[in-house]
Amino acid sequence: MKSSKQHTILKTQNLNIGYHTKNGTNTIARDLNIEITSGELVGLVGANGIGKSTLLRTITKMQTALSGQVFINNSSINNISLKELSQELSLVLTEPLQTKNLSVFELVALGRHPYTNWIGSLTKEDTFQINKALDLIGITDLKDYRCFELSDGQLQKAMIARALAQDTKLIILDEPTTHLDMYHKAYILKLLQDLTKETGKTILFSSHEIDLAIQLCNTMIVMTEDQVHCNEPCVLIEDGVFDSLFPKDLISFDKESGRFKINK
Repeated sequence: MKSSKQHTILKTQNLNIGYHTKNGTNTIARDLNIEITSGELVGLVGANGIGKSTLLRTITKMQTALSGQVFINNSSINNISLKELSQELSLVLTEPLQTKNLSVFELVALGRHPYTNWIGSLTKEDTFQINKALDLIGITDLKDYRCFELSDGQLQKAMIARALAQDTKLIILDEPTTHLDMYHKAYILKLLQDLTKETGKTILFSSHEIDLAIQLCNTMIVMTEDQVHCNEPCVLIEDGVFDSLFPKDLISFDKESGRFKINK
């Protein structure tokens, strides 16, 4: 049951996503009506190529919707400038850093870009938010390390700290556990869950770690070939949504355990 103090952070209304090509329009998903409230950890899952990244790019205004609307804090993103949007949501992508010669502090400081002046000078508030983010993620001891000195897991934590330093109510991550081993996949997603509880921020992430997302998320968005579902994991399990994610010749979803199992 949603708390009365929660409010809608992200909403889509009859959203169609996809691409315009020389041969016409390639629609990836139709009539998406998603609603996410404050303080939630939200997992976006689906098979490879189903359109998860396309949906995230559309929500963040990196890609134009074919039709329909996206609302951030009840304002259409069509009416929000990119600078204003950067103060409403922060984004962590899978693309490699342009330079890994930055220190961790300098990388996290990039999250303050929407608020700094034209020469990028840091105020006391900027420095406070940077150090707060480093502390929340638990990497204060790494702040003077160069990014090329970090492990994949440490670098991912630094990227999340950068998003936290941006101090937005909505954080969106595209596959934050890519290239991590099983332990660090679980560690990062548990970290995201803890951050929603500690900060009240809403965190939306795409992932192939469906079993972990079921255990940790308040809400899940499940993209299938026929429909996009958005609800609490227990409701999605009861409705049999996960049964339709993959062909059943190799794996199937077990309702009792809430996990996928290899068919014997």
